[in-house]
Amino acid sequence: MQDQNYLLRAGVTVFAAAVLAACSTPRQQQGQGPTQPFYPLPPAGQLTPPAPPPAPKPQATFIRPASGRTLSTFDGSRNKGLDIAGNLGDPIVASADGRVVYVGGELRGYGNMVIVKHNDTFLTAYAHAQTILVKEKDVVRQGQKIAEMGNSDAERVKLHFEIRKQGVPVDPEPYLNGQLN
Repeated sequence: MQDQNYLLRAGVTVFAAAVLAACSTPRQQQGQGPTQPFYPLPPAGQLTPPAPPPAPKPQATFIRPASGRTLSTFDGSRNKGLDIAGNLGDPIVASADGRVVYVGGELRGYGNMVIVKHNDTFLTAYAHAQTILVKEKDVVRQGQKIAEMGNSDAERVKLHFEIRKQGVPVDPEPYLNGQLN
């Protein structure tokens, strides 16, 4: 009698476990993909589930190369970058890691200039420098001082900064504030 009682209890326990599993696991029809995950009801008094945490803000690929205020912004035709105010000798830093591909003053309207190639897509240009501290083929790191602000071929002391994507000037602001990478 005890053996029959034991078998009955074991059978009832297995049946109860199967019923519980069937009630809490959504059925999947053959040929369909996975079902939506099961979410329990929220605690009493809470009408809606909590919102997920906000996505982290993307980090900027480029940093601002000088700390002065912006004198003029990108317009695509007359100004192909940003003009940043400063004082004679203020530091100009590399906006991102890269390799120096040009140092010189031969390009009319740019004065003493440094061009850094960051990858196959992006170049940055730093114009109107008083003193250039790097040479062609140097590897530079983001934030490294590469030049000092000046007014070579300009009406005032400033940095003219450009970002070029595939050789085409683009508005630097979205890249500097992390909206684009």
